[in-house]
Amino acid sequence: MLSERSDLSGQGDDNGNGASSDHDVAAIWARVRRRLRAELGDDVFSSWFARIELTSIAHGTAELTIPTKFLKSWIQAHYSDRILARFVEEAPGVQQIALHVRSAGPRARDNAQRAPATVIELHANGLAHRKQEIESTGAAPAAEVGGLPANPLDRKMTFETFFVSKSNALARAAAEKVAAAPGSAYNPLYVHAGVGLGKSHLLQAVAHAAAAQGRRVVYLTADGFMYGFVAALKAQNALAFKEKLRGIDMLVIDDVQFLQGKTIQHEFCHTLNALLDAGKQIVVASHCAASDLENLDERARSRLGGGLVVEMEAHDEELRLRILESRFAAAHAAHPNFEAPPEVIRHVARKITANGRDLEGAVNRLLAHATLSGAPLTIETADMAIRDLVRSCEPRKVKIEDIQKLVATHFNVSRADILSSRRTANVVRPRQIAMYLSKTLTLRSLPEIGRRFGGRDHTTVLHAVRKVDDLLTRDPSLRDEVELLRRMLTD
Repeated sequence: MLSERSDLSGQGDDNGNGASSDHDVAAIWARVRRRLRAELGDDVFSSWFARIELTSIAHGTAELTIPTKFLKSWIQAHYSDRILARFVEEAPGVQQIALHVRSAGPRARDNAQRAPATVIELHANGLAHRKQEIESTGAAPAAEVGGLPANPLDRKMTFETFFVSKSNALARAAAEKVAAAPGSAYNPLYVHAGVGLGKSHLLQAVAHAAAAQGRRVVYLTADGFMYGFVAALKAQNALAFKEKLRGIDMLVIDDVQFLQGKTIQHEFCHTLNALLDAGKQIVVASHCAASDLENLDERARSRLGGGLVVEMEAHDEELRLRILESRFAAAHAAHPNFEAPPEVIRHVARKITANGRDLEGAVNRLLAHATLSGAPLTIETADMAIRDLVRSCEPRKVKIEDIQKLVATHFNVSRADILSSRRTANVVRPRQIAMYLSKTLTLRSLPEIGRRFGGRDHTTVLHAVRKVDDLLTRDPSLRDEVELLRRMLTD
């Protein structure tokens, strides 16, 4: 295994090609991701880095795959130097990173390696770009519907393979209604849920069912929508793109929280209005309710929230058990010697409570354990295999908005006062305390906190944090007040 700061330059596999093992790669990537999240904040990290994957490190190059061309271009333009710098800190043998666009399907990694890549190198005098476009001979073409770009649908994500329980029954029923009669009811349909709870599966099921009836359906991720529009602008045929988009029967947009840029959001809002006014169906999924999409244009939030908004809640134990039974059955079909006793499956269903992706990960870990060790699965061995997936009772996650509201109420001012430019003493002190609590109770960076406090500079936040820190050492009364606020936010 690598040490906390390993140098890959001297490592190699059995063939001496300088490649690191999958375990080493995963450990390095986990540390790089933690650094990026801490520096940039959860929102920026989730928007731009959550779907980047590290496939290998060999000959001083870290190979990264990214799901869309748009996202690759954005990362290349805004964050490539930062990513490389974090790799250099965690694995000094890395001299460059290569960004690839991966394609969907089982050969995704192979396609990504052949697709155009941008290489960012480390030179002796620091970081420097070398935008080396490696020609592709085997990348899969983008899917199209009626001349429009569209993300490919997964054939397995249908209503038939979607497991139903009390946590998602309403969303499933609404989706089936929409698929059967697009534009006649629940328009737009807005589905929101946490990670791994099945919202993408449900959206693709709607698209599959409607397309099977001969409807013109375009399924796009937010990245896909942005890339299609930006590509149309570059090709100077944006008008044709918009007209084609408004000529479809159903538009399905996944992960709408990732829509970025005023021009693109403006066009998205116009597209929503045009399709809804024409009686065409809109289906949208996000990680939160429409009213909480702070980065989205207010008009678009209002229009999305004006239809049926359905939340898919966390999987209950019954649903987790059904999903696991299905996954274990598929694993047994592929590996006949792999057996999981019913009591082990039930135990895993009780222990893994976060989301469906963790359930999938649990099956993979148990399969690997049984295959590599040859020992039968027991509850004890299952606990060892899935221990990293078991969520302990984590402290309550604190939001900056909650801090602002509580501090405003406590000091008898309004949240608008705290976000304003007012400099009166009765507003400045609560504002500084709110900034201090935001820095100490959340993982947000100073620039992100400043943005949440009315667009202030990060130096203003730093000054507030230091000021409150100093006051707490000298003022016991204030220290008690801040401690009370802290407990109210975290308990």
